[in-house]
Amino acid sequence: MRIWRSVVGKLWMTILLLVSFVLIILTMLLLEFFQSYNVGQIEQNLKGTATKIARIVEVHPNDGMGKEIAIQLADKNAQVIIAYNVSKIVYPTTDSKTLPLSPETLVKDADLSKVFSSNKVFEKEMTPPGNHEQNRYNHIIVAAAPLHINKENGAVFIYQSLDVLKETTDKTTKLILLAAGIAIILTTFFAFFLSTRITAPLRKMREAAFQVAKGKFDTKVPVASHDEIGELATAFNQMGKQLKFNINALNQEKEQLRSILSSMADGVLTFNRDGTILITNPPAELFLQHWFYEQGKDSQLPAPKEMLDLLDQVIKTDKEQTSELTIQGRTYVVIISPLYNRDNVRGAVVVIRDMTEERRLDTLRDDFIANVSHELRTPIAMLQGYSEAIIDDIAVTDEEKKEFAKIIYDETLRIGRLVNELLDLARMEAGHISLNLDMTPIQSFIQRVTYKFQGVARESNVLLSSEVEQEAAMIEMDPDRIEQVLTNLIDNAIRYTPENGTVKVTQEEFEDGVLISVTDSGTGIQDEDLPFVFERFYKADKARTRGKSGTGLGLAIAKNIIEAHHGRISVKSKVGQGTTFSFYLPRIQSTK
Repeated sequence: MRIWRSVVGKLWMTILLLVSFVLIILTMLLLEFFQSYNVGQIEQNLKGTATKIARIVEVHPNDGMGKEIAIQLADKNAQVIIAYNVSKIVYPTTDSKTLPLSPETLVKDADLSKVFSSNKVFEKEMTPPGNHEQNRYNHIIVAAAPLHINKENGAVFIYQSLDVLKETTDKTTKLILLAAGIAIILTTFFAFFLSTRITAPLRKMREAAFQVAKGKFDTKVPVASHDEIGELATAFNQMGKQLKFNINALNQEKEQLRSILSSMADGVLTFNRDGTILITNPPAELFLQHWFYEQGKDSQLPAPKEMLDLLDQVIKTDKEQTSELTIQGRTYVVIISPLYNRDNVRGAVVVIRDMTEERRLDTLRDDFIANVSHELRTPIAMLQGYSEAIIDDIAVTDEEKKEFAKIIYDETLRIGRLVNELLDLARMEAGHISLNLDMTPIQSFIQRVTYKFQGVARESNVLLSSEVEQEAAMIEMDPDRIEQVLTNLIDNAIRYTPENGTVKVTQEEFEDGVLISVTDSGTGIQDEDLPFVFERFYKADKARTRGKSGTGLGLAIAKNIIEAHHGRISVKSKVGQGTTFSFYLPRIQSTK
């Protein structure tokens, strides 16, 4: 059944049906023509024969010669009846009992009886009595010629059955059928030959089209002719070449778009009108993961409800919408813009920006201003107060004036120290810190810095000690900067350790670095304060300074110094048990 669905089968059937239809119409027309032509010839022959017999009978009216001549003139299939008048009828060629039509019927027929009163020859096609078949071959052709004998009017009737045409028609039909068979065979051969010439290149084009559909755009169709099929093959090859070019261009744009989306710090989502997510990039996927984790497994929505509500507003109003979401403690700004398909909104693109750091920096900036104001307010107030006391002569004796001047001097030093620490911290956070690296023996370095605080420790009644390995390795570092870190940690430990407490500095060797820890037995730090101890101006408990006020910048500076050495600093503490600050320094800085 496959051949009937192919071009060959369809073309063959079309040509075959067309030829068969033409042959059937031609056969019907030819049969009708031959039948009409033969009937006309029979009528002409019968009329001529009837006229001849009538003339002969007129010459020999009373002897039997006329009848004999009539028999000789008449065709072997024709029958002759001579009627001298209506009542005198002679049957020269057959017995009346064998006639298909009785002589009386012929003589008295309304159309044929006109021959007695006319000089014309009449003919008529008649149906024998009792024959009801609709078949012309059973009909009879009758011709009547006028006869004039002894001033009396008679007639010669001659008739013949049309069944003689059946043989001729059958032969003609056989010839037409033979010609039709030959025509069908030739048509089939021609159709298959023509269709093969057409379908062979089409079949190659079909195979090439399947290869192109699989992504093999280099597939080409051979151009075997310069007709329409050849032009089609040329157009197919050009289409494949152009399609390959367009696909490569689209792939490049797709890869470029993917690279742009992947490298963006902001999350990007593309929604369809029904809320289906079409495109995401890694930050957007991370955002959705955090949202799914927060919602749990029961969530049936593809994105946060607030975002979907904004999407509906964008589709309805055709305007950009902006909102702010908080998920897992992080703050996100969501900007949704419409995507157009010609004149209609087909979806929306969502830009998700993590504003947590910006919000934190805003808070830090506000806190920084507040903390600086707070830190400067006290010394400035003291400077103003003691300066007014000196100006107003409240200090009478020289000793009081010197005491007030000493307080003013200490407060100016405090302000200067605060300003210098702020400048150092600003340079460090801006990445402008410069390190003077040198290979330093860590054992002697720790012992030297610890020894500097022995006097302060004794005044505070705190036991300060150090435990370092005797053969400690050399560490590449900036000694002045690391001394600043260690000084800050030891000073804080002594300050927050009550009397009879202990402060211990330890060192632990590792293969790629060294870990230095400062442990005290002080009051400890609350759990909620631990994440913020390295922030600027942060003081967990100002009451624990015991009157020795600090700026709150030491740990922030220490953190920046350690990170500049590609190390890390951390803190562990338990309330009532003490605190341990540790920082890790890698051995080699130049490879970091």
